[in-house]
This record gives sequence, C-alpha cells and structure tokens, in this order.
Amino acid sequence: MTALVRFAVEGQVARITLDSPDNRNALSSALVDQLHRALSDAAGERGVRAVVLGHTGGTFCAGADLSEAGGGDAFEAAADRARRLTALLRAMLELPLPVVGAVDGHVRAGGLGLVGACDIVVAGRQSTFALTEARIGVAPGIISLTLLPKMTARAAGRYFLTGEKFGADEAAAIGLVTVAADDVAASVAGVTAELGRGSPQGLAASKALTTRAILEEFDRRAETLTVESARLFLSDEAREGMLAFLQKRPPRWTT
Repeated sequence: MTALVRFAVEGQVARITLDSPDNRNALSSALVDQLHRALSDAAGERGVRAVVLGHTGGTFCAGADLSEAGGGDAFEAAADRARRLTALLRAMLELPLPVVGAVDGHVRAGGLGLVGACDIVVAGRQSTFALTEARIGVAPGIISLTLLPKMTARAAGRYFLTGEKFGADEAAAIGLVTVAADDVAASVAGVTAELGRGSPQGLAASKALTTRAILEEFDRRAETLTVESARLFLSDEAREGMLAFLQKRPPRWTT
C-alpha cells in the first residue's frame, strides 16, 4: 500500500505528516485509515507528550477525495467512508495526547474537520480556509461536530453557507485556529516545548476537560450526520456539483 501518511518520533514529539500532495492530501479512504493508525502509534510511544499533525505540499488537506465519491456508489459504501472519517475525528478528540495542527497551506471542506479536532492549531499567515460543501450540493455535516464547538456562531453561519475563502488571521479571530504565525515551525516548536513540561497524566486529564462536552455531542449526533452525509453525497445535486468541480465549470442546478 502506498504510504500517504508519515510517522516519526523526535524526542517528546510524534510527528504525523499528511504526504499525498498529488491530490492535495485529500481524505481518501487510505489516507484516513493510515492517519487513524498513526494516531494509535503515537499513543503507544513512551515518552511522547504531543502529536504534531503537519503536511507536505501547499495544501494541508483539500477535503473529501471526490474520485471516491461518485454518484454510482451504493449507499452503504458512501456511509462506510463517512463512518471512517467520523471515527478518525473522534480518535483525535479522544487521544490522551494533545494534537497540535501545523498548517502552512490551504485547507478546504473536510480538511477543516481535522483542524477543528486538533487541540492547538498554528497556521501560517498565507494559509487559506473555505467550507465549500454547499457549492457542490452537500454540507459540512460530520465536520460540524468538531467545528461548531470551536468557531463563533456568527462565523459558522457565514462560512458554512457562503463557502467563501478566508485567511489565517480571520481563522484565529473566529476560533478555528489558535494563532496565525509568520514562522509555523518556530511557533509549533514553542508550543511543543511547553507541552513537554506536562506529565502524561496531567496532559491527558486536562485535555479531557476540554473535549468531554464535544465528545458527548459527537456521540449523540454522529450516526445521524453520517447517514445524512451519505445521502447528500449520492444525490443528483451532489453528482452535478462534483462533476462541475472536476470539470472546472459552473454547476447546472435543476432548480
């Protein structure tokens, strides 16, 4: 199997790197599964105090891999892909180690769900973000479980609907990222150095205080949103929206 996610341990830091630049680190089934395994590997490493989630290429994550989301797929296949993403986001929230997102590129759609699941996020000032789901006939359903607890209500109301692009400073102002930085690597190093001063028990228990309410809502709504996401992805509107996106043309909506 092609390696789409790299894993390395450097002292007290486990580094997980999305390494599928050919499709802009899209959330293919393979990448999601490999990222999930890397998180488990990090949890099993003695002496590690933090996980840094980074990327290669100019895009942190482009969202769903549309090549896997064709309209001809059976509902159960679409639901299975949705459940894999749901399980990955939950694993990030439940991981006893703090997860630091190192974003130095563009983030789109489902990729923002990964950002929302991180405990701390450093974003380079040239990074851009956009929730483009409504423009292709779907919705940010599953990822709303990690985004709505972090973003301000007004910001979610705007960016969920418009799909417009915004930058790192705006992302910090609305709570999506922790800090917009000129030097991502230096800022991440500073954060992980501070995390390295914590004890394993102290870090795990303190993180749990910040994620408990999120996980409760997550478990209450995850299956409903998974089914809804699969239904939307298999709809005629989504089929047209994805085809238009891939063909770089305006969609031809029927209503």
